[in-house]
Amino acid sequence: MSTRRAHREPDHACRRRRTALAGVSIAGAGLLGASFSTKPGSAPFYTLSLATAGTWLIGGLQLGSGHLGWEQAAPDRFRAVAAPIATGVAAFGIFYGAARIAQRIPVLNEAISSVLRYAQKGSDPLVILTALANGVGEEVFFRGALFAAIEGCHPVLASTAIYTLAATATRNPALMLASGAMGALFGLQRRATGGIQAPVLTHLTWSTLMLRFLPPLLDDPPAARHVRIRP
Repeated sequence: MSTRRAHREPDHACRRRRTALAGVSIAGAGLLGASFSTKPGSAPFYTLSLATAGTWLIGGLQLGSGHLGWEQAAPDRFRAVAAPIATGVAAFGIFYGAARIAQRIPVLNEAISSVLRYAQKGSDPLVILTALANGVGEEVFFRGALFAAIEGCHPVLASTAIYTLAATATRNPALMLASGAMGALFGLQRRATGGIQAPVLTHLTWSTLMLRFLPPLLDDPPAARHVRIRP
């Protein structure tokens, strides 16, 4: 039996759940946008961020199956874990390089800085908790329940589009670009492995490294290093 057919929901179940999935998508996007409209490091930010994660997670578990896809990822369990983690490290390296370049583009520099302030000015344990909780919740919903419901309709493209559309609620171009790029990667992993384990591991690895190494960019802007005073 193929991976796709093994984990595909019946057509009638998909139709019945699509309205509910749309409702969860709208609710999650609304909470996401609200969280990024609050003050960095504030109690409302953490409350809304955890509420967003809970919406994705509960909605995904209630409306989807959440297959891990171990067997499809690799017969060897070590490979099934190591490969997604390595992919997350590689994705971080690409994003780190892109962020250095984006610092020279005012609109993207401001967008990245506004996101990183939530990590810089917040409590490290709470920032990590909310980021990782949202990472798991997003994968359970977007690459779990949503992916299964639209599996016959270009699921990688469709799930990435909806994932990116949800990010527009933040009104932050950097987050929207990141959602589009990583959403496509996570979707491809979901299709290749037949489950959410690979995208979850990649997402958590990528998020952890981004939180650890990107905030210092705010303290070391290229414009400040290269500015020259002309007579």
